[in-house]
Amino acid sequence: MDAHAWDQRYAASGLVWSSGPNRFVAEALEGLSPGRALDLACGEGRNALWLAGLGWQVDALDFSAVALEKGRALEGGLDLPGRVRWLHGDALTHELSGPYDVALLAYLQLPAGERRTACRRAFASLRVGGTFLLVAHDATNLTDGTGGPQDATVLSTAEEVLGDLDGERFDVWHADRVGRVVEPDEAHRGKPSRTAWDCLVRLVRTA
Repeated sequence: MDAHAWDQRYAASGLVWSSGPNRFVAEALEGLSPGRALDLACGEGRNALWLAGLGWQVDALDFSAVALEKGRALEGGLDLPGRVRWLHGDALTHELSGPYDVALLAYLQLPAGERRTACRRAFASLRVGGTFLLVAHDATNLTDGTGGPQDATVLSTAEEVLGDLDGERFDVWHADRVGRVVEPDEAHRGKPSRTAWDCLVRLVRTA
């Protein structure tokens, strides 16, 4: 989907995503000391606003102007004076003003070559000692899980993400798939819950 298509999707409903942070993002980052963070492809800003609430200064970048406006509207109801800088641009080309203490990529759906570019740009924006965190729909979710994109070209595995960063120096804190329970919606009430599989990669830059 291009920026126009995402604008249409964001404009068609209230919140496309939840108002709170992604659970894996929260689990990975909540214990870190606040600093500067990059939320690459931030959408409506749920993770950026959560980080800002913990005291982080956040650059929240997305190519959907509609998503950013919704993020600003959400920010208006919170006491976050100047902590989020909303940036309209493409994750593949927008100039990143690091160094950051955290670079976050949450469910950025790109083909392999573009994913590699985004990952390398995000990693390069980190200071030494900074945390790279990627959460995405895992490639195995197509056969083993539920929901998520049905286009295999925009899915990934932790091994592929590590390969995207070949030649870089880092410590691996986590690189594997993780499961999250998806409860049935109204249309499927009475059916059992299912597990969706995500790719989770957490690294710390060492050089």
